[in-house]
Amino acid sequence: MLNKPIEVYEFPTNFGLRRKAEEIEPGVKALPKWLKHHGFYEALGIDTVYGLSAPIYLMDYNSKTGMLNENQVIEYAKRQAQLLGKQLERNTFKLLIGGDCSILIGTVLALKKKGNYGLFFLDGHTDFITPALSQTGGIAGMDLAIAAGIGEEAITNIDRLKPYIQEDHIFCVGNREFDTSYVAPILDSKIHYFDLNRVRAVGSTKIVESFLKMVEEKALDGFFIHLDVDVINDELMPAVDSREKDGFTYEELASLLQPLLHHSLCIGIEITILDPSLDENGVYTKKFIDFFLSLLKE
Repeated sequence: MLNKPIEVYEFPTNFGLRRKAEEIEPGVKALPKWLKHHGFYEALGIDTVYGLSAPIYLMDYNSKTGMLNENQVIEYAKRQAQLLGKQLERNTFKLLIGGDCSILIGTVLALKKKGNYGLFFLDGHTDFITPALSQTGGIAGMDLAIAAGIGEEAITNIDRLKPYIQEDHIFCVGNREFDTSYVAPILDSKIHYFDLNRVRAVGSTKIVESFLKMVEEKALDGFFIHLDVDVINDELMPAVDSREKDGFTYEELASLLQPLLHHSLCIGIEITILDPSLDENGVYTKKFIDFFLSLLKE
């Protein structure tokens, strides 16, 4: 297992996603209970769980900003950051369970209040767009841009802490949405960007080494990992809201994650987007749990 105790934090928000026509609401809010049901917490030896309750879903679209549930996401992020901030002094590994990707905002807000950190962002999309490029207005598709200070002041500059993470402290890894207009913003940024094809060309070892070298050279206080499970191959993890062909195999993902998880400067990881309503028998969830538990072994 890891070289420090694991603490679990549940942030089961779905405010960052637009409800699909066939849904009552996005099912990602059930992920913590779903993982617990399938023995994840028991396998980790977790007794105490921290977190926030699942909010009541809304479809509050702001036509001026082009964002869905903007005020609700901001308030949730503030509460999340307050909770995490109280615990960051503890020498523990923080395992955050979403929820959708908008929980990144509360995470990086808490980290910014404590110091300067790096972010290893694993996602099948860049999430580095503004509402002008978004087809849904869902903040879960803009979270990395917001974390880096791109977008509306109300959400990018909470407590006047913009940016929560500097662009050159971010590695964005695994995108496989290759539309030219979609990737243009991140290519025009200082973010270290490795789409799926580039990861396979460069190799996981070099990318991880480059990230850790950056953390060291910038004298950062540590780093955090964001894991949207849609970065995983679609045949292995189809229980996500925005599917794309291909994606990392579990072996490829392990070569990126394992050395990072066991590094002394790793603060923790957040897991997002796995939707229990899209995995009724738990087939994909069980395989993911087995995979993640294997990463924790030396």
